[in-house]
Amino acid sequence: MGGLRDVAASCVAPGPSGVAIRTRLKGLTGGDEEVLRLIGDHLGSLASRDLKARCAAGLEHDNERWAVRKQALTAESSSRWAGSITKASHDQWALARRGMLAYIHGLQAGVRTVAHRLSLPLGEKGTKHAPGGYGSGQEWFAKSRRLRVLEDRLAAAQSDWQAGVVRVVRGGRRLLSTRHHLEPAQLTEEQWRLRWRAERRFLQADGECGKRHGNETLRVSPDGEVSLKLPAPLAHLANAPRG
Repeated sequence: MGGLRDVAASCVAPGPSGVAIRTRLKGLTGGDEEVLRLIGDHLGSLASRDLKARCAAGLEHDNERWAVRKQALTAESSSRWAGSITKASHDQWALARRGMLAYIHGLQAGVRTVAHRLSLPLGEKGTKHAPGGYGSGQEWFAKSRRLRVLEDRLAAAQSDWQAGVVRVVRGGRRLLSTRHHLEPAQLTEEQWRLRWRAERRFLQADGECGKRHGNETLRVSPDGEVSLKLPAPLAHLANAPRG
């Protein structure tokens, strides 16, 4: 038992100590707000371009292509901003892939269920583990049409899955759809555009091991003060040394 205790103690890894911060900034001047908007818009445009490149690469993406994407962004931001943007694009692509797989599984379940019920005589009762037949010829006919629709959708989704095709909307598909339904959403076009621009801005960074208060790009001190390293094209707007 003593030997087991020694081995266990040496193999136990410490728990996670990092935190994720998503918050609003307070005490900003008008100049601060304008600079933040400019940063978000600039990095957001880079993020949109990089996400397009990541989606175009599909399943053929590898570390070499990742490095090329990061290098293309570095000149217009910084190495750390480029790293954050490319990682966010990769995560978004992966999330879309998981969502597509869940969509395929849902379609497969729907096809199996409808096909099973169509195969049964009309009015046949179901069991605890399986549904019965449809109640009338009219319902049977409607569901047979529904089955063809589901099969077509499944074939298209499986084709996209095998090709590595995903569909992603920076800013959110729901907000994009709202653009065509402004009156029910009680929004003017200008209000919608303000929200759309805000959602498409990019202003996030990952922590770096051994760096105080986060990393060299985005720091949050223990008393809540935030300091931000500006991208290279906007460095002249900084109010502190070294951008």
